[in-house]
Amino acid sequence: MYNGCICAIPLCCTIINQRQLDMKNQEITVVYKWTAKPGKGEELKAIYKEVEKEMKATEPGALRVDCYFDATTGVLMVLDLFKDGDALGQHLGTTAAGHFPALLQIAAPGPFLFCGEVPDQLKQAAIGMGLNATFAGHAFGFNRNL
Repeated sequence: MYNGCICAIPLCCTIINQRQLDMKNQEITVVYKWTAKPGKGEELKAIYKEVEKEMKATEPGALRVDCYFDATTGVLMVLDLFKDGDALGQHLGTTAAGHFPALLQIAAPGPFLFCGEVPDQLKQAAIGMGLNATFAGHAFGFNRNL
């Protein structure tokens, strides 16, 4: 066994591990927040429960959604993980677009941090939606699960 690979051929294992990393590097993580207007925190959470439900049912490229809520400040923080740019594009064009007008009526958006290789057209779409967006490609790190 070489470096966790079962075939015991160093070059083969290196290629397999690199392909796993390449596949992982296509993932895009988006971390963002919404700040509810006074008295609208529960409504904000309810909308996001619908967003989560919709994403789970209709967006196979949405790999993960985690929401965190601070009742003191009315801040909802969200972490979305998408398989790739196509999955992010599907989300922005469907679920996100469908809920965005209602969210704007009860909460202030941003900032939105896009982590990964986001295609230029999706960057423009996010900016066009009025998101306070920052985009950064992967620089370094590790994943114990690989």
